[in-house]
Amino acid sequence: MEKLKVIISGGGTGGHIFPAISIANELRERLPETDILFVGALGKMEMERVPAAGYRIVGLPVMGFPRKPSFKMVTFFLKLIQSMYLASKVISDFKPDVAIGVGGFASGPVLKAAVRKGVPAVLQEQNSYAGVTNKILSAKVNKICVAYPNMERYFPAEKIVLTGNPVRKNLIESIVNKEEALEYFKLDSKKQVVLIVGGSLGARTLNESVMDNLELIRETDVQIIWQTGSYYYKEMLERLSTNCPVNLLPMEFVSRMDLAYSVADVVISRAGAGTISELCLLGKPSVLVPSPNVAEDHQTKNAQSLVDNQAALLIKDVDSKASLLKETFKLLGDKPRLKSLSENILKLGRPNAAKDIVEVILEVVKRKDSPLPVPPKGESLGALG
Repeated sequence: MEKLKVIISGGGTGGHIFPAISIANELRERLPETDILFVGALGKMEMERVPAAGYRIVGLPVMGFPRKPSFKMVTFFLKLIQSMYLASKVISDFKPDVAIGVGGFASGPVLKAAVRKGVPAVLQEQNSYAGVTNKILSAKVNKICVAYPNMERYFPAEKIVLTGNPVRKNLIESIVNKEEALEYFKLDSKKQVVLIVGGSLGARTLNESVMDNLELIRETDVQIIWQTGSYYYKEMLERLSTNCPVNLLPMEFVSRMDLAYSVADVVISRAGAGTISELCLLGKPSVLVPSPNVAEDHQTKNAQSLVDNQAALLIKDVDSKASLLKETFKLLGDKPRLKSLSENILKLGRPNAAKDIVEVILEVVKRKDSPLPVPPKGESLGALG
């Protein structure tokens, strides 16, 4: 049997990239000879993270659709046309057995080129709200793997498979290694730990919530691991230069999230789908601050699904500076509530998400002798979201 050839497209944020790499790793574990090619957006973080994980990647010049009318609209369409051409060439040259889209700018051109050439295709939608690109593509792909129920609002019901979101495997395998984590971060085992993560780029609201509460932090015994994100790191260090509490550990990026999670008593985070999936699998008490700057406020919906199950706390973005750390420190003092949150969030985890997605992919490949009908020429993908 010839080795399987797979294209995985998408990226832009860790929320898209980490699930993509998890799917690739699971494919390689199941079928070691699988030939995997990633396609991402030039200048985005996948161009570094994917090779670091041991996979090849091709970059497209695609960009996001401008939110306001401007000259950027012209640039967008020029880059889209160029990306569609390059995506078509990648499909023709690589000749994949299946194409997988995980969301992000590059996903649209690649999946559209794939289905036009009769290549079976699978979408992986991480959020409780589907983006524009995936909604458009859903009519043409074979299957859609989702992380939340009731996604029939956006996709054809017969194509949906509820799998959950894949997470980084080392998080599960290394979570028990608390001693290594204490040594890695130079922490006191007798004191509680809070982990603050705003994504790989950072979250302005979470960072300002820390900066506005330095005195409160200084007054507590709580140790705080604070991922500022690459966008804000230098600014935060400058502002902390003469006023950094000894129990506050600012970091640009936490590369060993497995160790950070293992030592954290509470996690403060945005409510991206990937992060929530990790918190569920690890059973971590969490205080979520949904980003208001996302389509249809889907992070609030993600977080609310946990709150409805008594599995997390939710602080609104506008209330974060005043309430976030106060509520977190209050929670740390309530051992029964910490235990309850941990038990409830653990019930929501889907530890076999990557395996289940790979099962869907392999099932689709078996049916590749009956490709989907090729859409008529000139059909537009529309704006990429």
